[in-house]
Amino acid sequence: MIVRILTDKETLAGEAAAQAAAVIRDAVREQGSARIVVATGNSQVAMMAKLVTMPDVPWNKVEAFHLDEYVGLPATHPASFRLWIRTRFEEKVRPRVVHYLEGDSPRLEAELERYSSLLAEAPLDLAFIGIGENGHIAFNDPPVADFQDPKRVKVVPLDEMCRRQQVGEGHFPDLASVPREALSFTCPQLMAARTLISSVPDLRKATAVRDALEGPLSTACPASLLRVHRDATLYLDPESASKLSPVWRS
Repeated sequence: MIVRILTDKETLAGEAAAQAAAVIRDAVREQGSARIVVATGNSQVAMMAKLVTMPDVPWNKVEAFHLDEYVGLPATHPASFRLWIRTRFEEKVRPRVVHYLEGDSPRLEAELERYSSLLAEAPLDLAFIGIGENGHIAFNDPPVADFQDPKRVKVVPLDEMCRRQQVGEGHFPDLASVPREALSFTCPQLMAARTLISSVPDLRKATAVRDALEGPLSTACPASLLRVHRDATLYLDPESASKLSPVWRS
């Protein structure tokens, strides 16, 4: 994994977006289309704002998925990841199609089967991914992350630290309001993407970043799995990199 420590959040966002635009252009040029996975949350806002302004990206040939969605939350809820993607991505660039995980489906198993079938149709060219304060990737929190998971997407329980992060970021008024379950990509499905771009700014992510890069390869910090991906780039700012050993700055 390539680790890049940028001077500030805006530079981080611009560099990550520029790489993503290049990956998408290359995929379309080589195979006629691109399949990407869109990450959401506060850490992805600046990067996405840059990406949707990148020139000459053939969005009409892009098929998009998203990482996760809360169980039971309607798509109109302010914290819904479907709403995030619709307003910050789909309405800006009009990709060929966006496949949404319907977390409020009355038949969740059927929804998971539908989404798994879509994912199985062809390889993913690019996946954006953040790292949670507890080290999660997608909603694979440490208590449930499985590096050998046979599924592509599944229902996962959310641990308390993850749920408190959602309150701290302003998405819910209190812990009781945060759903206890979500639909999520599994760890192996994330790792199956040809390229991973991980944008992780802010001081509150510094411990998770340190554990991901310097701790053991373990589900105790699911993000540690990114170290073994064949084409992953981790974008940090000085705050998120502040607990790393000096070697990372050389």
